[in-house]
Amino acid sequence: MPNDTAPGPPAPADPVRGDAVPGGSGPGVFGDLAGQDAVVAELRQAAAAAAAVLRGERATGMTHAWLFTGPPGSGRSVAARAFAAALLCPYGGCGRCPSCHQVRAGTHADLLLVRPDGLSYGVRQTRNLVLRAAGAPSGGRWQVVVFEDADRATEQAANALLKAIEEPAPRTVWLLCAPSAAVAEVLARDGVDPERALAAARAAQGHIGRARRLATDPEAAHRRDEVLAVPARLTGIGPAFAAAAALVKAAETEAAAITEELDTPEREALRRAFGEGSTGKGVAKAIRGSAGAMRELEDRQKSRATRLKRDALDRALLDLAAFYRDVLAVQVGAEVELASSGHERDVHRLAGSSRPEDTVRRIQAIMACRERLELSVAPLLAVEEMTLALAAS
Repeated sequence: MPNDTAPGPPAPADPVRGDAVPGGSGPGVFGDLAGQDAVVAELRQAAAAAAAVLRGERATGMTHAWLFTGPPGSGRSVAARAFAAALLCPYGGCGRCPSCHQVRAGTHADLLLVRPDGLSYGVRQTRNLVLRAAGAPSGGRWQVVVFEDADRATEQAANALLKAIEEPAPRTVWLLCAPSAAVAEVLARDGVDPERALAAARAAQGHIGRARRLATDPEAAHRRDEVLAVPARLTGIGPAFAAAAALVKAAETEAAAITEELDTPEREALRRAFGEGSTGKGVAKAIRGSAGAMRELEDRQKSRATRLKRDALDRALLDLAAFYRDVLAVQVGAEVELASSGHERDVHRLAGSSRPEDTVRRIQAIMACRERLELSVAPLLAVEEMTLALAAS
């Protein structure tokens, strides 16, 4: 019998070999880049050019080093990971093949994923990274380095990294990330209630990870509400000092909880590696020899704890800045959606009792506080100076 069903469109082909993509077409690895159509188009074009290079053709639009910039939470590392997947995927980033799944999990043999978790990334670490990145790709495509928070590299480390980028290996690609209604769609795909997803997306100002936490973690939402309640409490010098202490304490508590989750498994894994809990010849000597390794681990964990506390405090400052941005929007009559969900009454009250220039000054005080924290000024002193400036009429 004849088949009356019209054939569907052909599956996209492997840009290198011409094979059909498993699972058909779709957004593939770029599906999580919500509201970044221009970026996705450029990265797709570059991935296609990279495939042409592998075929021995001349192509424009692909280079060996890329810089993904934007404020924290802008999705720069998400874009870098998606681009890495597209470069390593034999189908240009289908999102379904083993290569794409391995990149998503961070286990791909030709992906070097660097995530500095301390205050800085040193020159010794960078030199080791450069040596590893110079190797030939095992899969025959590219060796891709995704360096998140590249701004944490020390001056010496940055110089070593720059030299490697200036003299690249032929199949190595560097993707550096440094310090911006579609986010709600991503959350809705994850099963979050649409109304809650929209509120979280507005509050997170384009930060997908933070929006997800606000939508699913009641503690995170409560901490944000406490931060947004600060402006209404700044009625004088005393309340300003109290608010500063509360902000710093909340950041320390949040960071301590995250630190404990990370530190305990690392300490236990190190002890097991040196034979703790085992019996037999040489075990006692090995355990005694673990003291130096344990001290080194504790130093790394201390550095990471400091960074986590700064990051938690910085998130609070960004929430405060968003609150005053809403105040300024109301004052100048801008027709934009407010990010301070649940605190609209405070926004309008402050907008009516102050001038736009006062609001700008307050936003500048918050930004100055963020800069001082990055320069290692004592957190409480920096935040106290900020809250005093916010309380001034």
